[in-house]
Amino acid sequence: MIDWTRVAELRDEIGAEDFEEVAELFLMEVEDSLSRLDAGTGDAVQMQELMHFLKGSALNLGFSDVSTLCSQAEADAAQGKLTINPEELRALYAKSRQAFETEYPTRFAA
Repeated sequence: MIDWTRVAELRDEIGAEDFEEVAELFLMEVEDSLSRLDAGTGDAVQMQELMHFLKGSALNLGFSDVSTLCSQAEADAAQGKLTINPEELRALYAKSRQAFETEYPTRFAA
């Protein structure tokens, strides 16, 4: 669900002191994009762009399952198929975020 190696890489790249701020920004951007999912469910081009953004954001923060789901939905949208279930994606994101927020302090304790 969470690629902790990626999280550690990002944390090392930007520094431990700035990581939490950057992570919070990523999470806010993802949640903003998730709130726009329903508006794009009838437009394959819009959905492809939204899935591409969400895939990249999720991948950056180590949310591997979310990224995989978005990647498949992006590929489908590129072929004109709208296969993403917005509620499924939101639920997976919520589960991933909970795992991230629960495990992060333990994994990266000072």
